[in-house]
Amino acid sequence: MLNIRIGIRLKLLFLSLFLFAIPWLGYKYVWELETYLRLGQEQTMVGTARAVATALHERPSLFDNQAAYLKDVKPGTDLYAHKIIDPIQLDGRLSDWVDYRHLALTYGEQQLISQSGDYMPESLSFQHMVGQYRQYLYAMFEVIDDKLVYRSPNSLRVDRNDHLLIALTAPDGAFQRYIVAPAKEGWVNAYLLDENPESLRPVKLETGIQGHWNNTDQGYNIELRFPLGMMSSNIAFAIIDVDDISNRSRQFVVGTADPNQSASLGTILVPSPEIENIIRGLKYSNARVWVVDKHTRVLARSGSIHSATGVRATLPYRDKSSWLYKIEQEWLLPLYYQILTKPPADFVDELDNAFSLTGSDLDEALAGIPGSTWRLSPDNKALILSAAHPIFIDNQVMGAVLVEQTTHGIRTLRNRALEQLFHVILAVVFFGTLALFIFASRISFRIRNLRNETEAAIDGNGKIIGKIKPSGTRDEIGDLSRTFHSVLNKLGQYNKYLENMSSRLSHELRTPVAIVNSSLENLALNAKEQGSDDGNAEYIERAQHGIKRLSKILTNMSEATRLENAIQRSDMEDFNLDEVLKGCVEGYRLAYPDFKFSVYTPDQPVPLVGSPELFAQMLDKIVTNATEFSSAGSEINFSLNVISAKFELKIVNSGPLLPDDMQQQLLNSMVSVRPHDDKGESHLGLGLYIANLIAEFHKCQLKLNNLEDQSGVCVSLMSVDK
Repeated sequence: MLNIRIGIRLKLLFLSLFLFAIPWLGYKYVWELETYLRLGQEQTMVGTARAVATALHERPSLFDNQAAYLKDVKPGTDLYAHKIIDPIQLDGRLSDWVDYRHLALTYGEQQLISQSGDYMPESLSFQHMVGQYRQYLYAMFEVIDDKLVYRSPNSLRVDRNDHLLIALTAPDGAFQRYIVAPAKEGWVNAYLLDENPESLRPVKLETGIQGHWNNTDQGYNIELRFPLGMMSSNIAFAIIDVDDISNRSRQFVVGTADPNQSASLGTILVPSPEIENIIRGLKYSNARVWVVDKHTRVLARSGSIHSATGVRATLPYRDKSSWLYKIEQEWLLPLYYQILTKPPADFVDELDNAFSLTGSDLDEALAGIPGSTWRLSPDNKALILSAAHPIFIDNQVMGAVLVEQTTHGIRTLRNRALEQLFHVILAVVFFGTLALFIFASRISFRIRNLRNETEAAIDGNGKIIGKIKPSGTRDEIGDLSRTFHSVLNKLGQYNKYLENMSSRLSHELRTPVAIVNSSLENLALNAKEQGSDDGNAEYIERAQHGIKRLSKILTNMSEATRLENAIQRSDMEDFNLDEVLKGCVEGYRLAYPDFKFSVYTPDQPVPLVGSPELFAQMLDKIVTNATEFSSAGSEINFSLNVISAKFELKIVNSGPLLPDDMQQQLLNSMVSVRPHDDKGESHLGLGLYIANLIAEFHKCQLKLNNLEDQSGVCVSLMSVDK
């Protein structure tokens, strides 16, 4: 199991992560604020639609009397004149209609007015649309005709060939028909026909209707233009196909409506210039405005959805040369916009050339209730809000006003608010985390210092060797420091009392021991002089033996105390450890003739700073223990080695092993594991304690270990600081 240490700094750093809840809350707040801004924008849009609709209420003159009042609109018959941006060049090539070709309608079998024989699409069909540019109506026809028959140059008839028939209602209500029947391709004009619907006799050339007839591989194209003032709102176009060049009879008639019956004419809706004049000023309102009739056909529009961003906000002045601006643009904003999204500069507008609108808001408005709805652009780049309001004439819904805006302005405001919020939050989080880290580091530093002072004040044996400096800071750590200082002083006084107790006890006991000893000697002398042998001699001898043991104990206690004082007063000198070791071993061979001594020292001298007498005394204590625990004739080995500028001295003897749980405790005072012998010798456990004191004086570490082969004990002495 891993024991992972988590410090105060790491804990406070972890707790500081909760500061990141602040940006999350701010982010959620701004999103909620955006929701309310959208609601406000929606209400504003409904109000704008209501204001525009108010300007159009009860003004029937603004709506086409025929087209706008229709109960039903028949696609292909009731036409819509699309707004043309640029004028059309009448060349029959249809190249100017490319941007509007998707709006063209196809006419074929479903639009047959009359036929002679079975209908075949390749015999006659066409695509057709009309458009409005200023005061002119343009029409295009892309005709598929497998047999093209022109009018004979010398013929007075204009109907015995392929031709275009136009029927319309003049502004005065008169029913008028026109025919376009050229003798060859090129520039064409129309002929006004007789008022009799049964007659196709041309009355005069109508130069107001002009255009171009151009042959193609599949048939022919027709481009026409005529003034809007020639007609009201009823019109019909029909293409007549003649295939038999001999009898020149009609084969098929396909058209928008029957041009020979005024009642069957369709309508054409031309965007109202009057309404456009009314709403033209709304292009400055930062919105796109549509006006539709009750059939959802567009009567007028103003503005562009790409510029209708809704809320507009002015950016404050920023010094682009400042380093703050550069940091924001190069570092911060790219980071923020990993989360945020910028409103796109461009998106797909599916209503760019729309002539008819749909939507739930528009359905509600045409039902007489203001409505609004949200929708995404086809490319999902823009969110568009639209609001519709009905237009009333004689308490009837005649149309509706539709106002559109994107949420780009709100999104821009939201992003700007989040940018400023993130700036503040990053600063708060950064400086808050830094302050917490510094605060935690300060606390951790003070606690570590207190720990180090505490460890330095007490050595490995529990002896107080230093002091803790009380802190003047008036907080919990300062109180703890002052408490440690007070406790350590009290413990020092108590330890000093205990340390001096042995010398005091020895001093106090020596006098009564001397008195008892002298009394026993006198008693033994008197008994000897009187020659009495009443059995008291044995008791006197035992008492004297006890007094000797007590005296020896007092002597050993005094020796330890004197040695501690001697160590404190000893002068340091340089000496060679190998020479002292060799000299001591020679003396041990003489002192302990029953044991064998071997010594190994390196070739080079081993210098040491300290007291050679004390060092020799330390060796005496160790050797005394070794001889007492070894059997006669065994070997005691000394080996001195130098490792990485430090020396290690090992003293190995054979004999009983040390208890596993007592190996290092034997270096403490008054600790002994000797068995009681018959001699009654007292061992206070001071020998190794004194040896350890001398080792620490020489900046060495003394250790006791059993040999790996369990044959004896090894005492190692290693320098810890050269």
